[in-house]
Amino acid sequence: MAMYDKKSVEDLNVAGKRVIVRVDFNVPLDKETGTKITDDKRIKGALPTIKYLVDNNAKVILVSHLGRPKNGPEAKFSMKPAADRLAELIGKPVTLAADVIGEDAKAKAAALKDGEILMLENVRFHKEETKNDPKFAAELASMADLYVNDAFGTAHRAHASTAGLANFLPSACGYLIKKEIDFIGGALDNPARPFVAILGGAKVSDKIGVITNLLDKADTIIIGGGMAYTFIGAKGGTIGNSLFEADKVDLAKELMAKAEEKGVKLLLPEDTVVATEFAADAESKVVPSMEIPDGWEGLDIGPKTIETFSAAIKEAKTIIWNGPAGVFEFDKFAVGTEALAKAIADTDAVSIIGGGDSAAAIEKLGYADKVSHISTGGGASLEYIEGKVLPGIDCLNDKKVGRIFAAGNWKMNCGIPADAVKLIEELKPLVKDATSRIALGVPATALAAAVEAAAYSNIKIAAQNCHFEEKGAFTGEISPLWLAKMGVNYCIIGHSERREYNAETDETVNKKAHALLKYGVRPIICCGESLAQREAGETFDWIKGQIVGAFKDIPAEKLCQITIAYEPIWAIGTGKTATDEQAEEVCKFIRGVIAELYCDKCAEAITIQYGGSCNAKNAAGLFAQADINGGLVGGASLKAEDFSVICNA
Repeated sequence: MAMYDKKSVEDLNVAGKRVIVRVDFNVPLDKETGTKITDDKRIKGALPTIKYLVDNNAKVILVSHLGRPKNGPEAKFSMKPAADRLAELIGKPVTLAADVIGEDAKAKAAALKDGEILMLENVRFHKEETKNDPKFAAELASMADLYVNDAFGTAHRAHASTAGLANFLPSACGYLIKKEIDFIGGALDNPARPFVAILGGAKVSDKIGVITNLLDKADTIIIGGGMAYTFIGAKGGTIGNSLFEADKVDLAKELMAKAEEKGVKLLLPEDTVVATEFAADAESKVVPSMEIPDGWEGLDIGPKTIETFSAAIKEAKTIIWNGPAGVFEFDKFAVGTEALAKAIADTDAVSIIGGGDSAAAIEKLGYADKVSHISTGGGASLEYIEGKVLPGIDCLNDKKVGRIFAAGNWKMNCGIPADAVKLIEELKPLVKDATSRIALGVPATALAAAVEAAAYSNIKIAAQNCHFEEKGAFTGEISPLWLAKMGVNYCIIGHSERREYNAETDETVNKKAHALLKYGVRPIICCGESLAQREAGETFDWIKGQIVGAFKDIPAEKLCQITIAYEPIWAIGTGKTATDEQAEEVCKFIRGVIAELYCDKCAEAITIQYGGSCNAKNAAGLFAQADINGGLVGGASLKAEDFSVICNA
């Protein structure tokens, strides 16, 4: 997983603009009144972003969820307590809308003045939110000009208000998410060493991906909590009534073998505090971890283990901690977790606490100001450490102009779902650290399987065509709304083969572009000339006509969603390819056409690919050209190894 490099709120021109901000105001409320916030850390965490927007004259629209409403609006899940507390903290009024995308919300959003704040009602009052419904996301987006995500706690969810909004609006991250990226991403990408990872919790199955990813990054991995007993059992120890996943014994052995092979120290408890039952006041004693007697269960690490683990922590320069060492909710069995917290607080290492009980321990003991970073998202931080792509961050606009975008066009190949999945699974490990954007244009028959196979990876899925209507009597056609609801990210339109064999015109390409943008699918708009046109000196006139036609009535703010692919027809499937200079000449011309239609800044930012016998041998040379930002790749994308070379070029 390559580190995210996304636009931040400071990269947007927010003055006078309506900015919809996804915040995580899912705060705990007291049980008696149901309206008093018992911990406002999440609201305080969002203050820097909100204050920046207010101070820079943005019209601020906040959207969040609270709790888990099941059947539409419920008073007990209203955002009112959060809106009231925010008003107290920020020292200015916060208007609460009566709904989310209804008349009241839209009227209040439209009436906002510079520097004012509106809080929408609980976004999960609509079931469409968690389904990332494109029409619902479009309704949310219709109230704003820009989107900022500052809710790290929900960044691992592909919901309408986390990922969906970025398909409709120029986007960036807020200060809270930027801090999470800087700390967690920095620790995983370029840690000061020794790098020590401390993992606790109940089950090995919950941390398989985390351990696997950390074996390639950490110097020492400390295993505590209930998950340790599966490892101890795998080593031949007796574990009594301790937590144990019998079906994960072989996996534990495999992970220990990998650690040894990679030279990673994997530390397990030497001694264990065992109890007769899972209870706060249970009878307890300390025994060797490999010799837990029948009728007893491990509930905490013992004193020798605390000493060993603390010594490893003392030597560390980077520390990530996720999960308690024992049953932290029982004071009697919280000793190990508290000792680890103290050991971390006493170091001068970069220390990152991954939310949940680990964060609770640090805060309870008064060590919050002695660690570098306490993550605001337990589940999100765990998935980030695991190496999964977080949809709520991945969707945001890139900070760097000209990031390489490698898109494969499988054409009429690998259309059987199992074949598509096999190729995607082969590709994933080869490109997991690629800095480029990656997409695969798969046949319609394999789209659903491909989306599922590529989920939470850095590979996105593209359709090879769509119709411009949502539904109707169009036999064999594909609705852009279907693509959006399936989670398809891109769609190739105007490909030369479709222009040649399916009577695709500049007008239909334009209609398709508008339809895709309407539903939040990103168009890859193709253009290119024939050999006869090139030899007749008609290349530039022909290309300009295609670009002008395709972009008719598309507003400038939508350009961040669009990719242009220049694919000379004479170089497709012929084995011929444009020289680097020929390809650059036309791509530079296309950028000039965009500048004429919009502005120089718009032209600089738009992604332009080269397509036409692009392969593993010539990709690096093509991508090094000033105006070429990647490739639309045909046959070379059908072999994982070849395409991975292009993705990593």
